[in-house]
Amino acid sequence: MVRLPLTPAEVERGQRLGALLRRARGERSMLEVALDARVSPETLRKIESGRVATPAFPTVAAIAEVLGLSLDAVWAEMNPADDGVGSARAGRNAREWLAS
Repeated sequence: MVRLPLTPAEVERGQRLGALLRRARGERSMLEVALDARVSPETLRKIESGRVATPAFPTVAAIAEVLGLSLDAVWAEMNPADDGVGSARAGRNAREWLAS
């Protein structure tokens, strides 16, 4: 399967996700959070650094749960609404992301 290059918007969303997870992790070690979420520390590091801009939903959900973040909060951080139209698009994209 050939992966299409990421769009600038996808890269930016990945960076926002990584920043959110780093802030939520606080003083906890990356190893502790990764093990609690049952993901590899390398995966968490790549997501936090933005190198994996489009991580799988179950991975994000597991990390968010360990960090005490709601998926609504994660989605809102990744896709800040700029207007009513953006909010409607974000809702549609959320459903697509959840289905993947």
